[in-house]
Amino acid sequence: MQDNSAALIGSKAPLIRARLRTPRAAAIAGIVFSVLLISALWLLRLSVPSDPLESGAWLETSAGRVAFALNLVPIAGVAFMWFIGVLRDRLGTREDQFFATVFLGSGLLFLGMMFVAAAAIGALILAYSEHPEARQGSTTFAFARAFTFDIMHVYAFKMAAVFMITASTLAFHTRFMPRWIAFLGYGCAAFLLFASGYFDWALFVLPAWVLLVSSNILIDNLRGAGNDAVR
Repeated sequence: MQDNSAALIGSKAPLIRARLRTPRAAAIAGIVFSVLLISALWLLRLSVPSDPLESGAWLETSAGRVAFALNLVPIAGVAFMWFIGVLRDRLGTREDQFFATVFLGSGLLFLGMMFVAAAAIGALILAYSEHPEARQGSTTFAFARAFTFDIMHVYAFKMAAVFMITASTLAFHTRFMPRWIAFLGYGCAAFLLFASGYFDWALFVLPAWVLLVSSNILIDNLRGAGNDAVR
């Protein structure tokens, strides 16, 4: 009898440990994503003019800083994928299939388009380093610059707004985070949908909201671990 009990406890132990680690992993991944993306967007905001039809003078003065910002994007992307994965794991059987599909699809579309935009800017820097004289009056440069602006402001962050709406809806119904954060997510998503094409700083809304969600999950997890230790 004791052997059976020990075996049962042993089989449950990895599951219990996984459940305890998952929220903290989500929080850490979300915080890493938020910090890296905010840093990358801030460096790009300081270096590259917001006008998509600008002449590209930043290639002469700020190419190194922009390249450093672009190197942060893939790491932020990996952290964002981890954040999505562990949030879905935390939802578990409570996850609705419809919202789960939109939640996962919008997050991956946002991530893919962000990578495409970063690759386009990186290609501009590489092309300029080989042929700096070709920038003047280049239709290719104008196209690449306008393409990057559109895919980030019009498409990628519209998908980010959809991601926030579905995540907030899941949170509202399953209560895996406070409802006030879900309502805030709805407001931030609406702002992104209508303002991301007009205000550069609107792009900071998504990482700021993810940082809030992640901080709440981490605090809740640490508080729960503290209560378990007291017991």
